[in-house]
Formats: sequence, structure tokens, C-alpha cells
Amino acid sequence: MTKVGTWVGILEMEGNFKMLRLILLTILVGVSAPILYFYFQSPPPLPDIDLEEWWGPKLAKSKYNDSIVPFQVEFSNLIVKDIKERLRDRHPLTPPLEGIAFEYGFNSKQLESWLKYWVEEYPFSAREKYINQYKHYKTNIQGLNIHFVRVTPEVPEGKEVVPLLLLHGWPGSFLEFYDAIPLLTAANKDRDFAVELIIPSLPGYGFSSGAVRPGLGADKMAIVMRNLMSRLGYKKYYIQGGDWGAIITSIMTTFFPNEILGYHTNMAFLMTHPWSSIVLLLGSIYPPLVVSSDVADRMYPLGEHFSYLLQESGYFHIQSTKPDTIGVALADTPAGLAAYILEKFSTWTKPEYRSKLDGGLTQRFTKEKLIDNVMVYWVTNSITTSMRLYSETFNKRFLGLGLDRIPTPVPTSVLQAKNELTYEPDWVLKVKYPNLLKAATIDDGGHFLAMELPDVFAKDVLTSIASFRNWHTNSRSEL
Repeated sequence: MTKVGTWVGILEMEGNFKMLRLILLTILVGVSAPILYFYFQSPPPLPDIDLEEWWGPKLAKSKYNDSIVPFQVEFSNLIVKDIKERLRDRHPLTPPLEGIAFEYGFNSKQLESWLKYWVEEYPFSAREKYINQYKHYKTNIQGLNIHFVRVTPEVPEGKEVVPLLLLHGWPGSFLEFYDAIPLLTAANKDRDFAVELIIPSLPGYGFSSGAVRPGLGADKMAIVMRNLMSRLGYKKYYIQGGDWGAIITSIMTTFFPNEILGYHTNMAFLMTHPWSSIVLLLGSIYPPLVVSSDVADRMYPLGEHFSYLLQESGYFHIQSTKPDTIGVALADTPAGLAAYILEKFSTWTKPEYRSKLDGGLTQRFTKEKLIDNVMVYWVTNSITTSMRLYSETFNKRFLGLGLDRIPTPVPTSVLQAKNELTYEPDWVLKVKYPNLLKAATIDDGGHFLAMELPDVFAKDVLTSIASFRNWHTNSRSEL
């Protein structure tokens, strides 16, 4: 009986072992099948690109003018008077809950001090001069009056000047780059090039007009920005972007790879590539499979990561579905506009600022510069048109294009700050950017990197342009 029992036990163990192997094999196939499918799946075709798609009033098309005209930002006495009256005559703010800093949004006690500053101390005239210290222009592209700043460096004879397009995002503006401008355009004896800057306001943002009909998503804006560079006479140029600027410039590398000499971004992420999501989930089981230990906390634990994104993405859903509704409120009150915009400069700069009574806003930014950015939205009444970019992009039409699944040959450089909202491992980014020359991480900085750490930002951009130039030289020598 003992021998029989032993054999039965052995057979049961073998049966359990086979079952275990079957379970593990099923899990392996279940995990690997979608990974292999998406990794080896052919990219979708490029969509049709209409370089002349018209976004302005139809009547204006017959009077189209392609001239480039000087422009100046103006804070008129009428505008200043209106802002002050609205801020003084507003309804009382609801007091914050006891013991709450920025966890519920902009702390209303703190907001009172900002609004008082705006009315009584903000130097409107001096800030107008500050903004106009560089040359501003406007030109009509596809029916849209596009505003841009152009800064051409003074360089010794023989030094090559190369063009760089800088694109901002929401709720930023062209002013994000102002502190970096002198650093980027300075001539350096150790570099064989100097940089000329073209810094537009995105369509519907600030001093650039918005579309009069639906459809102007990020892919369409990429065409507008390309046509702006063509209007300025640039056949080949470098591009840089963060936030929406990152999405638009990435699309430019996809649509116009023969025109883009190099792409730098401080917010690289594959928004529409399933490979990115699969890898993220796979790493939640065992992070070392996906990311090195020194940056693993930027992605995992996955629950904490998603919790943070959920806390910070309420605006995203509203603006992707009902931008015009929230736009009514924000366009009617400078107090509301300031609270809505400045709150992002708090928590997107450092998550811990949510628990600071003052939101940490002046840790890296001055009051003047933060109000400057709000002024751009207020004086142009552009908050609604800026938010429409979300609904025009995060929809079936755009997401169905699968543009992140189309690799681009453009040499690419990525800088990922410690407190950026997303993080992508460099080996994942290479699916989209096979010529990823550099993927650097820094242990500081947040979403508005050019404004927060202009020295770090400018140095990385210039280093990247140098590497792009070397890459092109080496590529030509190999032909």
C-alpha cells in the first residue's frame, strides 16, 4: 500500500507540475503575444498632408496677404483699467478649508495676495517694454495670423547661424523661453555655430488667431508651423518643444523629416503607441525589466503614478470635451483666469508644492513673470481658443492616425526632468526615434523647464544641436 500511495503521490505531483507549467505558459503567451504583435506590427501610412488647408474666414481667402509685418505687444490704458476694475469689483472668494494648502486647487487666501499684487504693484508699462525687448512679427499662414518672436544673434564673420524653432504648450506662452533667449543666441568661440530663434504663439494662443472651424488639431498645427518656417525662408532647421510643443514638433519630424535637421524635446512620450502602454504595465510586475533603478520612481509604483496623473488631469478631460463652457468663466474674470493658470505652475513644477501654503510658486518663478503669462491670455482673450486644442486632438480622428507608430529618421535628443508629468525609457523612445542620439535625465526641474531652469535647458539644447550637426557630417561621410 505504501508503494502504491507513493506512486499516486508522484503522479499527482507531476500532474500539478504540468498544470503549473501550463498556467505559466498561458501567462507568458498572454503577456508576450500583444508585445510581439505591437512591436512587429507595420506602422500605419502617413495621412494625406494638405499644405494649404484654410483655417480663417472664407472671405479672407480672396484677400490673402503673405507679408511679414512688425508687431508690438500693448497693454493699453483701457486694458489696464478694465483689469483693475474687474479685480476690485469681483465677488468675495470662498475661504479655503482649514489646514488645506493647494490640495483642492489654488488656495483662495493666497490668491488674494496675487490679485492685490496684480492691481497695485504689477508694473504694466515696464512689463510691456520687457516683452517688446525682442522683435515681434505677424504673418498670415493658411488664414491664421501667426505671431512670432525672432531673435538673430550678432556673430563674428565666418560663424554659421542656424535656425531653431521653439514651441510652447498650455498654459504657457512664448514668454516661457525669454530667460533662455540670451543663453541660446550667445556666440561661443568653442562652437562653430550660433542660433537664430523663431518663437511663435501657437494658433489660438496669445497673439496668434484661432481657427474659425473645427479640426485644427496638433497634426494640422504641425503643418502651420512648417509653413511659417518656409515663409521665413528656412528649408532646413532645428526644432524644440515641450508640452503641446513636444507633440507638434514630433509630428513635424514625422511629416517633414527631410526638412528637420534635429529634434530636441523636454517632454518625450508616445501618446498613441500601444507599445508604450504595454511596457508600462509589464514593468509594474518587475520594474527592472523596463527602467533602471535610478529613475524607476518616475514610473512606479504604478498605482502612485496613476494616482498622481488622475489628481492632475481633471482639466484635461474638461478641455478635451467642453472647452467652450469653462472658457466662458475664465474669459470673464481675471481672478479666475489667474487661479486656473497659476495652479499649474505650482503642481506641475513640483508635486510637493501641493502641500505648501503658497503653492511654492515663487520658489522658481517671479510674480512678474507669472502674471506676464496670464496677461498674454487675458489681453488676447485666447483662453478658450487655446483649450480647444485638446478637443481637436484627443479625438477619434487624430488618435486613429497612429502617428507615434511611424518611425522618423530625424536625429533626436531628449531631456527628462525629475518632476515632469511623464517619463519614457530611452529604449522605448527608440521605437519612434531610431536615431535617438541622447536621452538625458536630470534630478531637478518640472514641466516648464525653459522658464524654471533656463541655464540647464539652453545648455542641453545647444549640446544637442552640436550632436545633430556631427551626426549629419558623419552620415554624409559614410555615403
